[in-house]
Amino acid sequence: MDILKDISIAIGKRVKAIRKAQGMTQEQLGLLTNIDSADISKYESGKINLTLKTFSKFVVALKTQPKEFFDFEFDIKKYHIDE
Repeated sequence: MDILKDISIAIGKRVKAIRKAQGMTQEQLGLLTNIDSADISKYESGKINLTLKTFSKFVVALKTQPKEFFDFEFDIKKYHIDE
């Protein structure tokens, strides 16, 4: 199990859900954040890991509290720390 990948996918789904709830397209979000709409799609699908810089752009552009992006269920029991 790759926890980073799974968290990226979960946050990406939240970005998409919040964007859609606001009636915003990927192109519109891209214009607000200066991120290409093709990359917005990659963030939303978890193909690109969010940096804090990009995350903060989404927070501001979507006018949403950061905690809203972490509103998902996550089964932490299936992960472990590799030594």
